[in-house]
Amino acid sequence: MRGLVREISRGIRIVAFTLKQLRYFLAAAESGTVSGAAQALAISQSSVTEAIRELEADLGVRLFDRHPRGLEITHRGHQFLRHAQGILTSVADARQALDQDGARVTGRLHIGVTSLVAGYVLSDILSRFRRANPEVEVTALEDNGDYLEHLLVGGELDVAVMLTSTLRDRMALQVEILDVSPYQLWLPNGHRLATQTSVSIEDLAGEPMIMLRLDEIEEPTRRLLAAFGARPRVAFRTRSVEAVRSLVATGAGIALLPEMAYRRWSLEGDPIVSRDVSGTLPVVQVGVVWRRGTPLSAQAREFIHAAQSHRPLR
Repeated sequence: MRGLVREISRGIRIVAFTLKQLRYFLAAAESGTVSGAAQALAISQSSVTEAIRELEADLGVRLFDRHPRGLEITHRGHQFLRHAQGILTSVADARQALDQDGARVTGRLHIGVTSLVAGYVLSDILSRFRRANPEVEVTALEDNGDYLEHLLVGGELDVAVMLTSTLRDRMALQVEILDVSPYQLWLPNGHRLATQTSVSIEDLAGEPMIMLRLDEIEEPTRRLLAAFGARPRVAFRTRSVEAVRSLVATGAGIALLPEMAYRRWSLEGDPIVSRDVSGTLPVVQVGVVWRRGTPLSAQAREFIHAAQSHRPLR
């Protein structure tokens, strides 16, 4: 894919952009700052800024809002992010298909995963990886994000699949975003707020809430509510997503959780309704993470490729 050419033919606007621009865009979306993206890519900040500006001009949309503290991806930016990930994944697939080496990958792969991600992302990636690399022995450790970061930096894990929006040691770790999941409100069928297509945080005042007590999601949820000045009336706390579904479906309370975990039914078969929450809310990013500056093993490279091919189930 080469330089930018913009054509208008028969009323259809043809958009062309470079793979380099897509990579720079993804790095900026992941880091949240131009300086962070430039550091991750080992390029100048001006190169990142120029690439994003050209990409926005070519698409005709604003991908980021600029603030003194950094970049905040827009709604249109979120939409384009998934397409950009798909394009780069397709390119990676094409390159692998042309690989004439044909050598089978063997050995061991040690991966880490956080609790929420384990149930909604890891199984699909592992299935893809094992089909392509049946002779690799895989071991997986589920733990909290801080501990997994410690193991990655120490070389005790090859890669991890985890929430990257709460990542702490970004200087030592390399990240590739796999999915971006906004928060949604979960409601029992027939709830008064279920008649609205979108609700506000203020609408939740006084409502009993079900809190998911996972380290990776509980604190971000609290910060989200605190940012809007809402003090939730917590009815139940649980470490089980299935328990959240059952409690919500039977009317014990409502829940505010990432879209990636939403399913329309509880285990008992009771319906659950989801609604968008209006306002500028944070999102949850899921990514594959490995130690920066360390040569990747063949097993780790294959796993990252499988992760790049992941398609979120909605």
